[in-house]
Amino acid sequence: QVQLVESGGGLVRPGGSLRLSCTASGSTFSSYVVSWYRQGQGQAREVVAHINTGGSPVYYAAHVKGRFTISREKAKNMAFLQMNSLDPDITGVYYCMVAVGWDEYWGQGTQVAVSS
Repeated sequence: QVQLVESGGGLVRPGGSLRLSCTASGSTFSSYVVSWYRQGQGQAREVVAHINTGGSPVYYAAHVKGRFTISREKAKNMAFLQMNSLDPDITGVYYCMVAVGWDEYWGQGTQVAVSS
């Protein structure tokens, strides 16, 4: 089993930045691909980025390319999402997720709001 806790969300003005963190416990976090997802109000959850076990980003959603950076620090069992040049469209709850075989483990999410 994997327990995930997201943090780092908040209210930021357009053009600002945030760094989200995902802290894992309970299993060998470094062995799994980590993903960040976003869920806007009344919207389906959508993938934002993936990072592989080697620490290389393998996917970014089109609307975040060049603005967001996913990374991980294996020694600390953590993953991060650096978000720059924020706009109101990215407002939502951000979740990290780890897939272990057929099972998915999600954190509780962290709220990000971009507003002037």
